[in-house]
Amino acid sequence: MDTASTRGKRLARKPAAKTSGRNAAAPVLGPSKLAQVRLRSDEVEALQEVMRTLHLDSTSDALREGLRLLAREAAEVGATEEIRAFYQGQAAPLPEGVAEPSEAELAAADETQW
Repeated sequence: MDTASTRGKRLARKPAAKTSGRNAAAPVLGPSKLAQVRLRSDEVEALQEVMRTLHLDSTSDALREGLRLLAREAAEVGATEEIRAFYQGQAAPLPEGVAEPSEAELAAADETQW
């Protein structure tokens, strides 16, 4: 059925948005929110060095990567807190077949540099 109201709706559609050359190949990630951050000059230099080292194309890419790493660390901290709460402050049991480390092994591990 082709009524005047349905024809009007079809004609009222907005044309497809034009993409800029810069973001034409970027995946559509859904709604986004603008966030601003004030950085000191040393933080800007560190950010630029990180971008060069990791071959990140934009400040947004670098900040997204930083947030991804923070989210992962927060998840690890949360898991650690859950384990501690589950074992109520006691040490978690070692898996079967794993011996308790000696004081010398613990000291050697503490001195290890990565």
